[in-house]
Amino acid sequence: MIDLGNAIPFAQGGNRKCFIHPQDSSKCIKVIDQESYSNRLKNLPWHKKIRGKMSFNDNHEEANAISKIIKNVDQSSWKHVANILDLLKPVWSEGLVTELIKNEGEIAETLEDYLFKFGLTEEIKESIHVFEKWLLDNLILTKNIIPHNLVIKNDGNELVIKIIDGLGSKAFIPLPEYFNFFAKRYVKRRIELMWSRINWDLSGRKGDWK
Repeated sequence: MIDLGNAIPFAQGGNRKCFIHPQDSSKCIKVIDQESYSNRLKNLPWHKKIRGKMSFNDNHEEANAISKIIKNVDQSSWKHVANILDLLKPVWSEGLVTELIKNEGEIAETLEDYLFKFGLTEEIKESIHVFEKWLLDNLILTKNIIPHNLVIKNDGNELVIKIIDGLGSKAFIPLPEYFNFFAKRYVKRRIELMWSRINWDLSGRKGDWK
C-alpha cells in the first residue's frame, strides 16, 4: 500500500489526480477522485447505469485498453502509450501506476502546451499525422482526444505523441469493440474531433469545438 500523505498532484483531470510515485520518480500514480467519481455515477442517465460502475472507472478502462493494445498491436507500435506497471491501493483511493513520460528529467509537456507556445509547426503536424495513422491502422478506441491528454516525447530526432488519458470506447452500444467496420468509423470520427479541438484551441476557443 502506498501512502501519498500530503502529496500534491502534478496534474489533475475531471476524474483523476496524477502524482509522482513517492518511491520511484520515473513512475506516475493516477488516483481516482472519489468525490468526482461518486458524483459521476450518481448523475448518470438511467440507460448508462446498466453498464456497471467499473465501466466508468477511468483506471480500469485505461488498464483494460492498454492490455488489449499490448495483446493485439505489434510491439513496435506501443510507443504511443505509457506502459502500465501496476494497479494498487494507495491509502485513500485506488491508483494506476504507469511510466511517467519525461524529457531530460522533466515531465513531458502536453500537446496543448506545445500548441499554445509554438502553434501548429510542421514538425508537430507530422507527429500528429503519425499518431492518427497509428490510431486508424490499429483501430485504437478512445474517447474524444483532447490535446491536454496527449504528451510529447522527444525520441531522438522525432517528436512522439503519447496518449495518457482517454483510452477506451465511449460508444454506448459497443459495436466498435467487436466489428472492424464500426471500429474504423468510430476511430475516424475521433480523429476528426481531435483536429476540430486542435483548431478550436488555436483559434482562441471561439464557439463550440464539436
